Amino acid sequence: MHIHGLQKLAMVDYPGKLAATVFTGGCDLRCPFCHNALLVTRLAETPEIPEEEVLDFLASRKGLLDGVVLTGGEPLLQPDAADFLRKVRELGFAVKLDTNGCHPAALADILDQGLADYVAMDVKNSPRRYGETVGVPDFDLAPVEESVRLLQRSAVDHEFRTTLVRELHSEADLDAIAAWLEGAPKYFLQNFVDSGNLIGQGYHGFSLEELRAFAERMRPHFGAVELRGVE
Repeated sequence: MHIHGLQKLAMVDYPGKLAATVFTGGCDLRCPFCHNALLVTRLAETPEIPEEEVLDFLASRKGLLDGVVLTGGEPLLQPDAADFLRKVRELGFAVKLDTNGCHPAALADILDQGLADYVAMDVKNSPRRYGETVGVPDFDLAPVEESVRLLQRSAVDHEFRTTLVRELHSEADLDAIAAWLEGAPKYFLQNFVDSGNLIGQGYHGFSLEELRAFAERMRPHFGAVELRGVE
């Protein structure tokens, strides 16, 4: 595992649980609004943390933490992601996996083995604007569509989520996302925030009033729709 970050206590990354968050390096997307450019395009600036060091830390937190979040970058780029999650489960932790949905075969393997208790999948935009939004003009949406289907058929608790950017998302885009993900149990809207460490520049979020209106627009299509990361 190429691990490039460890947050030893995360209060909000895993819904309802105290967790540690493990960050892998590398991503196959280049979303210009990505707030974690260090894990995508500037990996040389973030030293690796040996897997055994991370597992030793987790072992020392048994009984103190409830779960572990595996995120990125894109963790399913790691060929040994399932092996790592198995070791985490053997320590007694619940597992949350964050993914961009580009690796359905790896996701299916993890779901089939029961190695994740919760999956959060980013849905970047409407199908029509996906390539623009992820910074890959000739992007093939088929793997993402397959990952959506896998989660919708799975008994594993999961959510879909979209980070909203003024320059990239419109009401029409949200309507298309709602039609695509219709009936999903949980959908979260997150506002773009400029971390100062972006891949691109010139992007802005929405006002709280606008975000609330977007949430109301989406509620008829999902079991629950919530805003995340807004005050």
